[in-house]
Amino acid sequence: MSDIALRYLYETVMAGSMRAAGDRLGVAASSISRQVAQLELEYGMPLFERGRRTIQLTQAGELAIEHYRSLMASRESLSMRMEELREARTGMVSLGVGEGFLGPFFNQLIDRFHREHPQVQVLSTVTSSTAIVRSVLADEAHFGLVLYTPAEPNIRVRISVDEPLRVMVAPTHPLAGMARVSLADLVQHPICLGPEDFLIRQLLRTAEARQRLFLEPAIVINSIQAMRDLAATGSVTTVLPEFSARPEISDGRLLAIPLDETIDTVTVSLITRIGRQLESAPRRLLTAFESGMARWAATASR
Repeated sequence: MSDIALRYLYETVMAGSMRAAGDRLGVAASSISRQVAQLELEYGMPLFERGRRTIQLTQAGELAIEHYRSLMASRESLSMRMEELREARTGMVSLGVGEGFLGPFFNQLIDRFHREHPQVQVLSTVTSSTAIVRSVLADEAHFGLVLYTPAEPNIRVRISVDEPLRVMVAPTHPLAGMARVSLADLVQHPICLGPEDFLIRQLLRTAEARQRLFLEPAIVINSIQAMRDLAATGSVTTVLPEFSARPEISDGRLLAIPLDETIDTVTVSLITRIGRQLESAPRRLLTAFESGMARWAATASR
């Protein structure tokens, strides 16, 4: 079924004759006649009632016109939806994020994006860095925020920021007045840490092995929010990147004290899959995160 032939049929009906349709389209009436005849041959039925002075469609002709109008409406709808996607007026963005990122930095970026693109759905999945890398590689997430630099050949690190670890204590805790805290100090007080597969726990284990001092956490939990809340009670300490507890630090519920051991910083990385071209809404939100992390890095370097 030729779109050109269907259009010629439609224009003939609208104009009232093949000659008038030809004038409107700038083609010979004989060309229109040949295209309509080809349609009739393809359908196996006449589309016009012959012998009339005006154009009169058969039932087959009416069906063909109805199909053409439906086709044009669908194309117009597709064009409008493509334009909406191009301008990021609609669509969906999927990203993976670690729990420690859920704070002012993340929330303000998402809020600003939503205000600028209210019809775009943002799907944020809070999970581990390992799971985020898997979802980015599988194209389940457009991009992700992870707490390390993945050694994965198909992952592109768009931008990264180094953050030192801090001992988090309540203002009433015995360690609160110290300028720096050592592992020797930490082992003297109850501590709350993540499970062994947490990156922070692995970094601490390396420092413990060097010092031959080993932390035995009183509480092991896989929630950074719970670590912050428990530390704020004053009964335990915890170790986190400073950005993970900024709200509690800002309102005075927690103090962030440097560790005096040489412990590797954690690296916050914004990642995408190599070769994946992000367009429209995903690209705009990714750009917003890149800009936000660039400001973050500039502040951290001061």
